[in-house]
Amino acid sequence: MYFAALLARTEDGWEASDTELDDVEALSDLTDLAREASAGAAEDDTVLVFIEQEDAWFGVVRVDGEEDPRIYVSDAAAAARSSYGEILLTDELLGKDPDQDELDALDLDGTEDGEPDPADEDEAGDDDAAGTPAEAVPPGPIGDRMILADLGVSEKELLALDPNDALSEIAEVLGAAEVLETVR
Repeated sequence: MYFAALLARTEDGWEASDTELDDVEALSDLTDLAREASAGAAEDDTVLVFIEQEDAWFGVVRVDGEEDPRIYVSDAAAAARSSYGEILLTDELLGKDPDQDELDALDLDGTEDGEPDPADEDEAGDDDAAGTPAEAVPPGPIGDRMILADLGVSEKELLALDPNDALSEIAEVLGAAEVLETVR
């Protein structure tokens, strides 16, 4: 089960709204949603997008005005198995070169770089359902671990959060627990 919400910081405090991600296909769509949520507030107000998959992972996207979004995902490997998680796992976040042409990845023998030799298949890692090598997405946290530091959630505290309670605990520190619970 998934939950997604927007928390927008205004001069009157935090405002929460639940959000549907059905029409969100890319991080840019999610960023646009966040900026729309702060339309009535000052241009540089902070908007946080919370996404969680119960018992598996959570993600936070932070949008400050027109700056590029900052992203944190608690477990990249778990998020990679989720359509909503895939929105957050951008090439930049994963350290991939988005400009690399697929043909550039081909060896002269027509195989893709990193493709295991059939003789070595017993030693190669398992592939996930999408056919992506398992090692392509690292397990564990990925992204900006300081994403909430100026709001009172340190890197150490962020890394220690249990995915079951993380969003509620973050909202508590922000002083937004009640507004988040109204949309949950």
